[in-house]
Amino acid sequence: MDDLPVVTDEEWRIACEALRVREKELTRELDALAAARRRLPMVRVEKDYTFEGPEGPTSLSGLFEGRSQLIVYTFMWHGTDHYCEGCSMFTDNIGHLAHLNARDVTLALVSEGPLAEITPFRRRMGWTVPWYSALGNDFNADMGTGNGFALNVFLRNGDSVYRTYTTSGRGVERLGSNWTFLDLTPFGRQERWEDSPEGRPQGEPYTWWRLHDDYETPAGR
Repeated sequence: MDDLPVVTDEEWRIACEALRVREKELTRELDALAAARRRLPMVRVEKDYTFEGPEGPTSLSGLFEGRSQLIVYTFMWHGTDHYCEGCSMFTDNIGHLAHLNARDVTLALVSEGPLAEITPFRRRMGWTVPWYSALGNDFNADMGTGNGFALNVFLRNGDSVYRTYTTSGRGVERLGSNWTFLDLTPFGRQERWEDSPEGRPQGEPYTWWRLHDDYETPAGR
């Protein structure tokens, strides 16, 4: 603390405004990156995967819960002797899922641990994010995750599933708000100010926002 200068209120405001210029430049660059992300090519997922969930076995299509967009976070699993602190911090930062669901997005966790071990830990942490076991399938390996962590985004069109985006490492650190998650998806926030490809769903900004228990259709479409 002793190395921080103490200045007048006017000098402090000038310094803040100078920094604000850089912050606004970064905001515009992040918007441009999100626009470029929405224009990325996609690859069809050809392999069938079986995941174990609370309702029994399901496919990758089943993870969408009837919606058209899916964000999957691979939660590192080293057994009950060492829960991953970093993945747990990430999951702690996830907001109420109703806001993502309202934009036709499902978010889910996947781990290579057995569901019998995952479920008690999920309950202990008080998380409501859907969490599936990928034990026995090649999903994590095929997504380039291995024994680590990563985030992947998928788009569903009928019976076909496409992988549209992936990130790991520090690319995951800034995520956690509904807006940063939506910026990863093919449809984005679906607001008119966004630079999106022709034909993507868009409406007036802010008008879709609701209290999380006020959305009309929280379930999948």
